Amino acid sequence: MSTLTLDKVKTIKTLNNIAENGLKVFKDGEYAIDNESENPDAIVVRSFNMHEMELNNNLKAIARAGAGVNNIPVDKYTEQGIVVFNTPGANANAVKEMVLTALMASSRNLFAGIEWVKGLQGKGEEVPSLVEAGKKQFVGKEIKGKKLGVIGLGAVGALVANDALELDMDVIGFDPFISVNTAWELSRNVQRAMTMDELFAEADYITVHVPLTDDTKEMFNEKTFNLMKPGVHILNFSRGELANENDMEVALESGKVGKYISDFPNEKVLNMKNAVPVPHLGASTSESEENCAIMATRQIKEYLETGNIKNSVNFPNASIPYTGKSRVTAFHRNIPNMVGQMSSAFSHNQLNIADMINRSRGDYAYTMIDIDNDVNGDVIHSLEEEIKKIEGIITVRVI
Repeated sequence: MSTLTLDKVKTIKTLNNIAENGLKVFKDGEYAIDNESENPDAIVVRSFNMHEMELNNNLKAIARAGAGVNNIPVDKYTEQGIVVFNTPGANANAVKEMVLTALMASSRNLFAGIEWVKGLQGKGEEVPSLVEAGKKQFVGKEIKGKKLGVIGLGAVGALVANDALELDMDVIGFDPFISVNTAWELSRNVQRAMTMDELFAEADYITVHVPLTDDTKEMFNEKTFNLMKPGVHILNFSRGELANENDMEVALESGKVGKYISDFPNEKVLNMKNAVPVPHLGASTSESEENCAIMATRQIKEYLETGNIKNSVNFPNASIPYTGKSRVTAFHRNIPNMVGQMSSAFSHNQLNIADMINRSRGDYAYTMIDIDNDVNGDVIHSLEEEIKKIEGIITVRVI
């Protein structure tokens, strides 16, 4: 158990190149960007592997400028009361455009055709006639009127589904955990699959937009391939581990799967027949990187200055208007009577509660309490020490 007290000047460390417009969120005089710091208040990261990093007890927050957090040991930091943020939706348009590009280009055999044409270098005046004679081997098919299955209707999946409808595709979607906001944004013309097996059976093309979990790992395998239409195209811009690569190789060789477009190539994928390896370009646009950086840094700034949490992957979202009065925040175990004990500490120190919020997520919870009184440092210190002694408290911070 530790106590974290906010310093006047907050130190921010970046572990990757972060877009300059994102770092501009941190005002000079209030924040210092110090990438050599051993004791930062917060870290902004993209793909840097943090699993072997040793962190100090001053660190309060980590923001991943992107959606996936596989490079961050979230469970470890949760136990220490360190908030881990991500930026869902900030790179959604970039990924959507790449998915639709790959969908059309692979359906028309564009990648293989271009590679073949480049092999005609040195043929001189024969090139035009060779192209005309050889182009028939790359005859593709149009996507208009075909059915696209979208697994995962979050920020990216919903955009893909809506835009595919505009391309005159039929769209069927599956997401048992669809949010209310996404449901409002999703076109009513997207058909709902009641099960993933139903989607597998109906789709000509399948694109997947779900996180890697124990339930989704190797979701594309021999069993699920047997449910699909012969020659189905599968697009994977989420995680390479969603596919059983041994089974995928066999399915591609037999033609059961017509194309496998993967944004996560490795040696095995490179040697698969009819696999289209994309060099992890899904979110690689200057606009996307800037959007993610701005969103990540704003979330850190809001948290450090007010304690409000939005888009955390390990603690509940919690927000109350910040009036400038003293605010006490605490991460703690999600066990009975925690709020009651904290309220008692306020009473013991003759402090009135102006506003309060308590939110839980699994085994952990977060509480913010605003103090109604004008108080001096000694009283705050006494309150802080009393809350620290409560069994189940992980960290306490006074803003």
